[in-house]
Amino acid sequence: MDGTLFPHTRSSCVVTRAAFNASAAALLILLAAAVTFGAPDADVGRAIPVPEVPLVIDGDHIGDVFGLGRSVVVRGNVRRGVVSFGGDVIVEGRVEGDVAAVGGSVRQREGSFIGGDVIVVGGTYHHGKTAPGRNPASKVLMYAGYEAELREMARNPASLLTPRLSPMYFGQRLLSLLFWFVISLVLTAVSPGAVSRGAARLQSTSLRVAVIGLLGALVLTFGGTVSLYFLPPTLGTLLGAMALLLLLVAYLFGRVVINAATGRWLQRLFFAEENRSESVALLLGAAFWAVALALPYAWLFVVGGLVVTSLGLALTARYGLGWKRT
Repeated sequence: MDGTLFPHTRSSCVVTRAAFNASAAALLILLAAAVTFGAPDADVGRAIPVPEVPLVIDGDHIGDVFGLGRSVVVRGNVRRGVVSFGGDVIVEGRVEGDVAAVGGSVRQREGSFIGGDVIVVGGTYHHGKTAPGRNPASKVLMYAGYEAELREMARNPASLLTPRLSPMYFGQRLLSLLFWFVISLVLTAVSPGAVSRGAARLQSTSLRVAVIGLLGALVLTFGGTVSLYFLPPTLGTLLGAMALLLLLVAYLFGRVVINAATGRWLQRLFFAEENRSESVALLLGAAFWAVALALPYAWLFVVGGLVVTSLGLALTARYGLGWKRT
């Protein structure tokens, strides 16, 4: 009797150990690929700083003024607005329109004038001790956080596509993995049928889901833009907010379905049928896409594919309203 039980137990342990080793090896290979491809570009943004050459506006300028990665100094008259990404806006003359700085500050000298709003993201608004020359109907919108990060991104756009390897970066990847794993567990527990049907639909009609998602993304993009331009501001803003909310909900649902489908596929590759579980599948799926989103340059296409597929899954889902005919 011992001779019949022990070999079966030993073979089961060997199969389980092999399955876990194979899955761990697959995840480590993906992580190594992310580190290998990201390492050469890990020091992007740490290059030797080049002295900044500001954009100086003298005389009369009819159109808008844009500064990318450098400051803008207005000494003359700008008929419209001034925007700087990654630099300061220094107003010494006159600006009839709005003044905005992303990753920089707005500095208004004495005797100057700004006719529109002042918008500052990642910086501050300085106007000296005296009251600035402003239009009484204009406003100031300011958010002072992340000035260095926004300035760095504006001056070195390539840093957006390549990760800078650091403990904080790996911590963010780990938090992203845990976040999507918990969200997947909660949504699967609340609505297991919807997640299972979505995963089955993704496996059987993936092309149809992708085409519908792409069409939906195009409609939302152009529809939101047209509504903001041609409809009244209140109605256009409301429609834009609804489109954004639809996109967020669709991405949340679709990402959970994609995690489940990916995890089940990985389990079929590396796990025996008796060792599979839904929670492990969700963890494997979340880990797979966390690593895929860490790949330099490729993560942008991965995000686009996830958004389009998620929108397609949400638009092709069958929603039971539970209405009864009386």
